[in-house]
Amino acid sequence: MNLNSLQNDRAAGVLVTLAAGDALGAGYEFGPALPDSAPVSMKGGGPFGFAPAEWTDDTSMAIVIAESLLEAAGDGRGLDEPTKGAMAQSWSEWARAAKDVGVQTSSVLGRARQAAATGGRSSITAADAYAASEQVHLSSGRSGGNGSLMRTAPLALAFLGAEPAALRDAAVEVSALTHFDPEAGEACALWCLVIRHAVLTGELDIRVGLELLPEDRAVLWAGRIEAAEVKFPRDFTRNGWVVEAFQAAWSAITTTAGAASGPAHLRAALEAAVRGGNDTDTVAAIAGGLLGAAYGYTAVPFEWRRKLHGWPGYTARDLQRLALQLARGKGRTEGSWPDLPVFDNSAYISPTRTEVAEHPLDSGVLLGGAPALSRTDYDAVVSLSRVGTAETHVDPADHASFWLLDEAGADSNAHLEYVLQEAAAAVALFRSEGKRVLLHCVRMESRTPTVAAIYGALMTGMTPEEALDKVREVLPNARPNHGFRQALRRLSLEDQ
Repeated sequence: MNLNSLQNDRAAGVLVTLAAGDALGAGYEFGPALPDSAPVSMKGGGPFGFAPAEWTDDTSMAIVIAESLLEAAGDGRGLDEPTKGAMAQSWSEWARAAKDVGVQTSSVLGRARQAAATGGRSSITAADAYAASEQVHLSSGRSGGNGSLMRTAPLALAFLGAEPAALRDAAVEVSALTHFDPEAGEACALWCLVIRHAVLTGELDIRVGLELLPEDRAVLWAGRIEAAEVKFPRDFTRNGWVVEAFQAAWSAITTTAGAASGPAHLRAALEAAVRGGNDTDTVAAIAGGLLGAAYGYTAVPFEWRRKLHGWPGYTARDLQRLALQLARGKGRTEGSWPDLPVFDNSAYISPTRTEVAEHPLDSGVLLGGAPALSRTDYDAVVSLSRVGTAETHVDPADHASFWLLDEAGADSNAHLEYVLQEAAAAVALFRSEGKRVLLHCVRMESRTPTVAAIYGALMTGMTPEEALDKVREVLPNARPNHGFRQALRRLSLEDQ
């Protein structure tokens, strides 16, 4: 599907924010509800000993869905039986060494493996998984855990261009691979439909999918949604159940909406989800998939994205890549951004132009264009333009990449002032760690001097406009576009 720049940002935000919520909640899992003032961080630990900023089974299982759908799209297929079987088999392989696998999911996968072995097969089929899912339900009398809702977000990306009813059906089918209870399928369908709507429109409309449920079920879910909007996440103490996990996630989003918007709302809502207690990582992951769809990759704080990681050795950038490929619907797109070694800027600047300038207010910051990435005299990078996967020599945790177009239109860049300030803060963070920083865009004429000015103001107490005058002393060709200049003016007025 062809998406505009803001829709691409929101699509990329789905998996990254899901994982951020997951990692944020990992260290608090199964703990009590926390006071509203309690700080929340990606501290790691928890009952399963996750590392700081490491995601859990929620994101890992979502990655399997995304990868399986990408493979199918590349073969010209959709959510067919082989694709669903591939999901079940990949979950089974992942679960053998995973730190944490939900009790219900583990039981279903174990039964499915037994069925495959009995049939003389090395791989689980979709039929094996469905049969095992039903058997677990019949033997226990319940299968309405939150384990399918936590992983469901990738389906919304894969079905952006499809009819909503097709997405509803797909969500129900994938849920049932491990969760036989129809309520789990309904929750997944509703959540996927609102994620799809949010990516396409930027709106948070939880009721958008109710019309696709039978009337009696729609009435029931409408009541549950209304209850979530007048309660707080801590009120849903049984959030291991899919219904209360759904309600707790929506409550975290709605109860923080009045006090914050955009990136501030994303952060406040995920922290509220964690403070609700009990199954904190899952509730925050569920909420994160939707918040990322509404506000985008650019709304996720760099401090969260910086060291975000998890199975199968992915980082935030890998999740960004995966989400964009999934949303485009063409399978794996090696050779196109963001999955290419070097981003070709030759149409905009000579590839031999590698000169840089030292920031006039901090000689430890180099200001350059894209060709400066080939240098080796820096320890950290702040990229304001698209880069390839093999263009820098630094550790991924020392590469801050921001989604910023050199365009002045109001609809060109989401959360412009926030992103500019986040980029400047990333420079400051790296400098506080003693690193020499390369701050670059393509031609160091618009984006680079704008962020350099904000960083200069941050370090000296100047206004951003005053700092820009200093930057122009070393970058005489600096010409921030009109939209960036307006942002600098607004920030300068705030400083006065």
